[in-house]
Amino acid sequence: MDVNLLVQTVAIYALPVLFAITLHEAAHGYVARYFGDMTAHAQGRISLNPIRHIDPVGTIAVPALILVASSLAGTHGFLFGWAKPVPVNYSALRKPRQHMALVAAAGPGANLGMALAWVALLKLSLLMPENGFSGAMEAMSQAGIMVNLIFMFLNLLPILPLDGGRIVASLLPTRAAWRYAKLEPWGIPLLLVLIVTNGLSFLLQPLIDASDAIIRAMVF
Repeated sequence: MDVNLLVQTVAIYALPVLFAITLHEAAHGYVARYFGDMTAHAQGRISLNPIRHIDPVGTIAVPALILVASSLAGTHGFLFGWAKPVPVNYSALRKPRQHMALVAAAGPGANLGMALAWVALLKLSLLMPENGFSGAMEAMSQAGIMVNLIFMFLNLLPILPLDGGRIVASLLPTRAAWRYAKLEPWGIPLLLVLIVTNGLSFLLQPLIDASDAIIRAMVF
């Protein structure tokens, strides 16, 4: 096992993963407050401070284990993680069904914004004189782009309780939405099956590769 490579990999991915997961959750809270739900605000969860959103298992342990396992196997594991969910009382929203979709979309939207911010940093690192700092910035920017694309597309899957599932539920007619919501207990087991069988990679990799190609065309 190359310990130096392992430490380097964790160091490069630590900040991108931390902010991709926690700011995703904060975005839900910001949009929910904008549309009238003060639940997250009352609990102090509308914050850019990652500490308020960290889940010891989902934000730290699981992504770290995936990175370690990938480094040991010499492969690129499909990075996965989560933060403490921001509480949202959809009945408190001014227009619950319409605003539910916007609250749900805020998380993936935040990941898209962060991916573009990492693109800007990547461009800056390539314009800087080549040195140790620019090399580290380039590697972290590449990681930030990939991590945020993964989390964005993952959360847009139409599976409850993911954001994509919330968006679908808000767009369906009331009766169909009620029936669809009853499938939520099966969402996490289905997601775990997709992860274990590599189905998640099969579904998302083409979207991630296409987006990454577009980004690289913008940068290089």
